[in-house]
Amino acid sequence: MNKNYLIDTHSHINMIENLSIEEILKNAAENNVKKIIVPAAEANDIEVVFELSQKYENVYCYLGIHPSEAKDWNDKIEEKIRSLAKSQKVVGIGEIGLDYYWDKSFIDLQKEVFIKQIEIANELNLPVNVHDRDAHRDTFDILKEHNKNSKVIMHCFSGSPEFANECIKEGWYIALGGVVTFKNAKKMKEVASIIPLEKLLLETDAPYLTPVPHRGEENQPAYIKFVAEEIAGLRGITFEEVAQITTQNAEKILSI
Repeated sequence: MNKNYLIDTHSHINMIENLSIEEILKNAAENNVKKIIVPAAEANDIEVVFELSQKYENVYCYLGIHPSEAKDWNDKIEEKIRSLAKSQKVVGIGEIGLDYYWDKSFIDLQKEVFIKQIEIANELNLPVNVHDRDAHRDTFDILKEHNKNSKVIMHCFSGSPEFANECIKEGWYIALGGVVTFKNAKKMKEVASIIPLEKLLLETDAPYLTPVPHRGEENQPAYIKFVAEEIAGLRGITFEEVAQITTQNAEKILSI
């Protein structure tokens, strides 16, 4: 069966300001984007993204706390995640990880909360959707030590081709978004060219990182086609091949 539709594996549609959810989903459908995964970032997002997944057939969610919000982690949040994750529309724990770009004053706490959420994912047998910004080595080392059985998605991958290969050797997946379309993004273009297709996922990270030709606008799931087109061009293959393989990957990893 050909799967020439697209899946946006990471899209904060609840944060898009200039479109309603219905408009976002309509635009996505018109551009053959059939499934969208919405990650939680802050504690307040958890119920919001869960409710979106319950309301709309083709919307799914990740539940977790972004590393920048690690100070908010508590037992109630953990209990909420465990309870809501019983739903089949919850397809992973995310976005979780480390972020040393904004604030390095609570790195130890970020690590602690990251490890805790990896352990929850392992217990629930769910994938982890990993945020790694300027923290490649620590992110890698923590996943290698503490992740026992969860599939790993490296969201918005920003490392070198060499680091991508390290991740792939561990069996992890690389998710690429709009950055790969940027003219000066030589490193990401190389990553997109070399990683095995069976380890590739597509995402928008909407409303951020809007791809060419819509830079300067809010990003949305409909724009993921530009990511697929760029990767196809870089690899010298068809758009349909990129769509089919990345969709198969996403459906397998996330059981959707």
